[in-house]
Parts: sequence; structure tokens; C-alpha cells
Amino acid sequence: MAFKSQDQGWDVASREMGRSGKPLIGLNMDYCAAARQRPAIGYLTAGYFDCLMRAGAIPIVVPPLYQRADVERVLEELDGFVLIGGADLDPRRDRCRLHSTTYLMDPRREDFDRMLGRAIREHRKPVLGIGAGMQLLNVVMNGTLSLHIPDDFENAMPHFDRNDPEHRHTLTVKPSSLIDRVYGEGEIRVASRHHMAILDLAEPFTATAWAPDGIIEAFESTDPDWFAIGVQFHPECEAASALDFGIFEEFVAGVREGARQPMRLVA
Repeated sequence: MAFKSQDQGWDVASREMGRSGKPLIGLNMDYCAAARQRPAIGYLTAGYFDCLMRAGAIPIVVPPLYQRADVERVLEELDGFVLIGGADLDPRRDRCRLHSTTYLMDPRREDFDRMLGRAIREHRKPVLGIGAGMQLLNVVMNGTLSLHIPDDFENAMPHFDRNDPEHRHTLTVKPSSLIDRVYGEGEIRVASRHHMAILDLAEPFTATAWAPDGIIEAFESTDPDWFAIGVQFHPECEAASALDFGIFEEFVAGVREGARQPMRLVA
């Protein structure tokens, strides 16, 4: 299969961004298969695209495509991508057993998300992974996940509360990281909604924020040619603070800067 060179695609994206002043940022979406009298539906929490628009980007929602060539075509036109949160990745796809607490993502969405994640990495497309999107980036780069936090982390704190949709916890942040630029000094509290977490962090990522129990809550790419961020918490949700929005601002600013630089396809 022949693909357009990434240099050409990035040049086109740069010209288009220059016309509007706004980068085009893709968003994947959730999917629910048809059941009984209900049709299949695709949906997306508005916080994702609202935050991107507030940050000065144009969000482009991408449905769960079937063909790799179609994913390649879409990525050629986009300046970056936000991988959204959602249900659990199927651990059997990574040679692990199902956990009793696993709530599986729909297979159609997961098929697409994994294909999309690999394509994003191969093209070094700027990416922000949120929640399950962060976990996806780690998995496609051969990292591992804890299937249920209390099983792998002694003295783990609550990271999810069904009775409190605004559940938050504090963070410890790596100095001089992107997350540090977002939050600055003072206590940091973020919206937490997960029972899975990163266990072994994949290369080329480095952890930049941790929960009090040591669980990784954010990472950044150390590859100078790939602008990639992952956050386990949810800066787009209704429980997020004004400071959380800075993650979208930093991502969009990074995409703008990256569009001025030539990007290469990973060998």
C-alpha cells in the first residue's frame, strides 16, 4: 500500500492551518451496537469538542472506521488527535485474562482505536490521550495495564466512586513538565474515574504526574519528533476545574508549533 509522505501531508496541513489560524484536531467517539429495538449509536461527550474549540482548534469527530487506508487518509488531513476516554480495553487482546471488574469497550470501537493508535504513532501525529485514550497509547507501544488497581497497588486510594461523579484526588507533578506548566504551584486536584491504570510504562513515554498512591496520572513523549501527552484524569468533564482546561490549551499550542516543523514517518 502506498501512502502519501508525511512531509507532504504536514505541509498541506500547515497551509490549511495558516488560512484559518486554527488546527484541525480529530476526536474518536464511543460506539454502542444495536440491541433489541435500539439502533446502533455513535456518541461523544460534548466536553471534548467544547474544550478544543475554546482552546482555538476545530474539532473533527471521526467515526469507528474499518479500513487502515481510510484511517491514513483521515490523518493526512488532521493536525493532531485527541483519544477520548471510555470503557475498558479487552485484556485478552494483550494476552491477559478478563478481570471480574472489566467493563468492555464495544469491539467495533476498540478495533478502530487500536488501529488508529498505531497509525498515530507511525506518523508521529500529535496526540493527547485521556483516560482510556492514555491507556491505549501505552498498550500500542507495548506497555502494560493494571486490570484493577487494588490488585496491583498496595494501599491504593480510590480512583473511582460510583456515588460521586465529581470524585477528585491530588497529584504530584514532575517539575518543568507540560503538566507543571499547566498547574503551577499549589495543591492540584483532578477528576478521577478509572479502575484500571498503567502498570509498566512504555517507551518513549516518561511519567510526569502521579497520584498519592504512586499510580501514573500523566506522561509525555521523550521522542523529540513526536508530541504525545497522556492524562489518566478527565480535564474535559463537568467536574474539571478551570486549571484543567490548560491541558487543552497546551496541546493545541504544541500542535500549532509542530505544524511548522517537518514530520517523518517512523521506520
